[in-house]
Amino acid sequence: MSETYFVGVDVGTGSCRAALVDSTGRVHKVQVKETKTWNPLPDHYEQSSDNIWRGICECVQTVTHDCPKEKIAGIGFDATCSLVAVDKNDKPLTVSTTGDNNQNIILWMDHRAGKEASQINDTKHELLKCVGGKVSLEMEIPKVLWLKSNLNEQCWSKVGKLFDLPDFLTWKCTGDDTRSLCSIVCKWNYDGINHTWSRDFFEKLGLTDLCENDFAILGKNVTTPGAAIGQGLNEQAARELGLNVGTPVAGSMIDAHAGALCLLGCHAEGVNESISSKMALICGTSSCHMSVEKELIWACGIWGPYKDAIFPGFYLHEGGQSTTGFLLDYIVKSHPAYKEALENANKLHVFEYLNHQLFRMAKEQKLSSVHFLTEDFHVWPDLHGNRSPLADSTIKGMICGLTMSSTIDNLALTYLGFIQALSYGTRHILDQLKESGRKPFHSLLICGGLRKNQLFVETHAEACALPVLVPDEEEMVLVGSAMLGACSAKVFPSLESASKGMSSRCAVVRPNPTLRNYHERKYKVFRMMVEDQLKYKEIMYSS
Repeated sequence: MSETYFVGVDVGTGSCRAALVDSTGRVHKVQVKETKTWNPLPDHYEQSSDNIWRGICECVQTVTHDCPKEKIAGIGFDATCSLVAVDKNDKPLTVSTTGDNNQNIILWMDHRAGKEASQINDTKHELLKCVGGKVSLEMEIPKVLWLKSNLNEQCWSKVGKLFDLPDFLTWKCTGDDTRSLCSIVCKWNYDGINHTWSRDFFEKLGLTDLCENDFAILGKNVTTPGAAIGQGLNEQAARELGLNVGTPVAGSMIDAHAGALCLLGCHAEGVNESISSKMALICGTSSCHMSVEKELIWACGIWGPYKDAIFPGFYLHEGGQSTTGFLLDYIVKSHPAYKEALENANKLHVFEYLNHQLFRMAKEQKLSSVHFLTEDFHVWPDLHGNRSPLADSTIKGMICGLTMSSTIDNLALTYLGFIQALSYGTRHILDQLKESGRKPFHSLLICGGLRKNQLFVETHAEACALPVLVPDEEEMVLVGSAMLGACSAKVFPSLESASKGMSSRCAVVRPNPTLRNYHERKYKVFRMMVEDQLKYKEIMYSS
């Protein structure tokens, strides 16, 4: 066994997790603890920093129980890009219409700040160029503006600090509120090119409060991911986590970015090894599409370029889909045949069962591929708005080909249509980057729960006409956060070397060239569907 270990901590949408990882990237133990989410109003999703911290402590204690603490060289954190509020005494501060201080986190998927996002976008401020031209209502400044406009007495007048959740966790561990460039440049409209907060931007929004005391509410000091924070674990955090005082704590990352950090270091025989030739696809409740490039490129509707957000010296571009795993779950569970399918699936996951049904249907219809089943069934998948490349939260989902069937076969067909649509959405992001002048990609890399779904992986290969690399290691996000800890402990000299040194090999799924023409035609329909939707809006909302 390796003599050096790291702890990786990942806080996702519905759970917190910890892993014990060695310097080769091997995961020795994982522990998961569910977190609580409140939904007091439509589009309002809130969590508790105390609830999350207790879960983290339980997970870390469990995975490190049998490991000598002196062998744990560092700890890294990643988390969802959710907004955390604390008061002037560093206590949880409500962000909720309920007034409950326990509910002090606005979850990333909260969509309460649509009006505020539009208000920000109407300024046409030059900083918006770094988020593809439009700030998303899932980012933090629209939510901050909502808090000031709607909870002035309960929250805004009492605010001491505002954090992105990953940075809250490093502050909780060290008492040092240095922020990670990853979070603030990607989600807080920090000027990553000039490495400064923009006073002019906040003044235009009526948020001059944020400028006081050298931007103390947002964080005066900024560091790169993987850099050591403060003096490491303080006494209280060390005691609660069950680790040694002074254990190095790394500058944090957003969860998807930690996944990209790990994915981009992966390798497979016969596939271009350059990190800038790969698109990392991190699939969970939502999907993030991450790529890095040495050259400065501006892509409309794609977040970035974010300088140094993952690797120093590289610009990050980030696309995404607001719902992926959540969408497939919703589509399958809301179908009339779901209960019957679940019963028939027995011990199989319902997605795997539906995959078997699709292969049966194709065989019965004498089709050479399941994809031909949707020749007359087309989907636009943005039931929760479009994150990129349209950057329009008002876009809705569309289905062409509905019938009155409520059979399992119809459920399988609908499920396939949405998998195809999500894959065409990835292709849409790739095309937008290419049209903006980016060099072509040579491969996709995929992690998250959907990496286990062979049909989902194969469909991405077909739709994008690229090989898809599937890592041997399942816990890529946790290994990515452990890489941060390894870098903070100086076991590796850089994040790029940690990524290459601790990442795993991959299986390769290559596209079937005989399906290329079919998917090109389906993709053409896909693009036309949203053009038609925009025409309907023009008809309905024109004066």
